Amino acid sequence: MSEMRLQRALARAGVASRRAAETLIREGKVRVDGKVAELGSKVDPLRQKITVRGRRVQLVERRWLAFHKPLGVVTTASDEAGRRSVFDFLPNAAGLTYVGRLDVMTTGLLLLTTDGEAVHRLTHPRYRIERRYTALVHGKSTSEIEAATREKVVLDGRPVEPKDVRVRPGKDGRSILDVTLLEGRNRVVRRWCEGMGLKVDRLARLSYGPVRLGDLAPGRYRPLTPAEERALYKAVGMDPNDE
Repeated sequence: MSEMRLQRALARAGVASRRAAETLIREGKVRVDGKVAELGSKVDPLRQKITVRGRRVQLVERRWLAFHKPLGVVTTASDEAGRRSVFDFLPNAAGLTYVGRLDVMTTGLLLLTTDGEAVHRLTHPRYRIERRYTALVHGKSTSEIEAATREKVVLDGRPVEPKDVRVRPGKDGRSILDVTLLEGRNRVVRRWCEGMGLKVDRLARLSYGPVRLGDLAPGRYRPLTPAEERALYKAVGMDPNDE
């Protein structure tokens, strides 16, 4: 890893956004090798000791993974109930953070990375990153569900505004609901369905931004391609080579 601007290193490590990191530096709360840091200085995070308010900042090489989260697996580092975590499936999870949590009963694409600033942007509503889901639902007929998706459902004081919705008939009186959202509120798809009077039997995330789940098997992971990484950074206005 080459030298990079100090504020970029702090953002990459997930300490704060780049702008907030600049504030920390100006306030004298950041030290490099024991000396108070200056805004605009460059560091080698793997060779130099960086601290914020006395606590050391650890930065690892940039990594991006796509993981197919299975049913019943939690998106946390540990679980009080002893359930398996997504990190149990990764042989080297050091420094990895998930991009947009999936609840325990939701399957599908989960992105993981060591780039904290990218995580912040990819999950921030400002950047309107597409998330595509498919749900198996019941409680109303397919035609009734189609009508319901055109009605406003308000959660936490704000309406859910899907970018795209498609309803298809399924088996045994159930329907398949495909939806693309530009937000990631907690359990937003399930709560939106419940707001329409539906019960969700299955829910899976098929894509996050430009990255698709594809034929990746449950419990398996793969590194993102260089093209996928570039597309992700472009989506949030970042230069992946800006160190």
